[in-house]
Amino acid sequence: MAETITTTSNILKNPDFDYSWYSPETGIYSSKHPKIHLPENPFLDVVTHIFSLLNNNGGGNSVLVDSSSGYSIPYSELFPLVKSMACGLHQMGISKGDVVLILLPNSVYLPIIILGVVYLGAIVTPMNPLSSFSEAKQQTLCCHAKLAFTLAENTRKLSSLGLKIIQVPENVIIGEQTQKTQEFPEFFHLVSGNINNGGNFTFPRAKINQDDTAAIMYSSGTSGASKGVVLTHRNLISMVELFVRFEASQYKEMMKNEESVYLGVLPMFHIYGLALFGFGLISLGTSVVVMRKFDINEVVKVIDKFKVTHFPVVPPILAALTTKAKSLIGGFSVSGLGSLKQVSCGAAPLTTQLIVDFLHTFPGVDFIQGYGMTESTAVGTRGFNVAGKTYKYTSVGLLAPNMEAKVVNCSTGSCMKPGKAGELLLRGPGVMKGYLNNRIATELTIEEDGWLHTGDIVYFDYDGYLYIIDRLKDIIKYKGFQIAPADLEVILMSHPEILDVAVTGAADEEAGEIPVAFVIKKTGSLLSRNEVCTYVANAVAPHKKVRKVVFVTSIPKSVAGKVLRRQLRNLLPSKL
Repeated sequence: MAETITTTSNILKNPDFDYSWYSPETGIYSSKHPKIHLPENPFLDVVTHIFSLLNNNGGGNSVLVDSSSGYSIPYSELFPLVKSMACGLHQMGISKGDVVLILLPNSVYLPIIILGVVYLGAIVTPMNPLSSFSEAKQQTLCCHAKLAFTLAENTRKLSSLGLKIIQVPENVIIGEQTQKTQEFPEFFHLVSGNINNGGNFTFPRAKINQDDTAAIMYSSGTSGASKGVVLTHRNLISMVELFVRFEASQYKEMMKNEESVYLGVLPMFHIYGLALFGFGLISLGTSVVVMRKFDINEVVKVIDKFKVTHFPVVPPILAALTTKAKSLIGGFSVSGLGSLKQVSCGAAPLTTQLIVDFLHTFPGVDFIQGYGMTESTAVGTRGFNVAGKTYKYTSVGLLAPNMEAKVVNCSTGSCMKPGKAGELLLRGPGVMKGYLNNRIATELTIEEDGWLHTGDIVYFDYDGYLYIIDRLKDIIKYKGFQIAPADLEVILMSHPEILDVAVTGAADEEAGEIPVAFVIKKTGSLLSRNEVCTYVANAVAPHKKVRKVVFVTSIPKSVAGKVLRRQLRNLLPSKL
């Protein structure tokens, strides 16, 4: 392995700089990859596009494999199941433009639900199944959802929101005639009822335009509370082509005609997992082994059992994998992990030390990072270690095909050349349509000429590789999940003994960042730190919990009253 951990000192100087991908006049960085032709037919939905790409690529291979039971769904059955889902939803009264809420953990049938909704022309809005009632209520009301797919345990939580609810079994295998099939009749009728009735999928499908909304994902953006990110069929098609399929095409040589097997641990309610396992990888004719939840001991067993070759991760999973491999006798190559060909990491920053540890522990595994946002439909940059044998492990890679970037000085607004840092702006077919019912936030995030403000502080080196060094935006990245400080502040301000509060992120070796609340108590209050943490925990999904509390007498704010979070972070105790 040509291992070189690139540092700032050796990436900024290149006397033979090629200006074909960077314009000093406009300050625009262009992708070094050839442009990819995207479908021009305006009346094309992403699901039809995905299955048109398969042809015979899938063959008799299994597309979705349950990691616990080994049950698999072959490619030949997948599209009929998706059509059955769409047809059944239509019979229930769901039509184009209706919003369907999905509160489910990973499973082999989750992509079928997602694709069925989108194929009908309806809109999918995924959500963490561990979300609190108040969070589910807020998202339901925001996007006017009509129907929800969820586990039985969440039914009571959603029953008061006026939603039609489809209960989905946790561990039932599609097509298996068991007692549980009768326990969830609506779900199984949707997913296979029309197949059992002779495969009659006839229903009046609405004409779908590429610019029609296909998904509403929730993101904190660059600041403020969570907002609905409106993604179109065009956005999702570009994600399939410019992210998933393009990356896979670059690594054919690495696979040497071996079959690719991906491990699906990343949650599909997050844009990273949804892009890969809900849409993109299905178009490749490759196998995806789906795990309901992450457990490092189970991960090692699953990689060995199914000979997993590709493992997309977030930093905490990478750390756990590295630690586990170190503890195994004989190292990764003889411990059941030897089938791994590539590990890719995204969603949050990595420390250089963790990268070094992984490379030393997995010397035969290709490692890359990537960068994308919910607002860019996960399209941004990806690592690239094959052509030219260039190894830049601390970089998040080269711009994806068809994408452009600018690096802008945060004070002056001027464009920065390679080697100089500023805020990253992206432009391309993956950029969202806008924030749902929030024109002001949309205009603050997307400029009139299409440039998306990311809120991340970056620079490009003279080879076109992007490096993330800081961020302007307020969001906290806890184990790859986004947490909006404003969401937690609203909850804390409802506590009768809290006078004022501000939330920010603090660095954490395991999680990346943890939410820390700076709290001003009302005079005479005996409120404890544990009581503050418990109050928030009862109102949010587990990953959003406040982990530390600091009692203060004042909170730094601007003249306009905005919390100065950079100054707030300076108030963090040396030991939390």
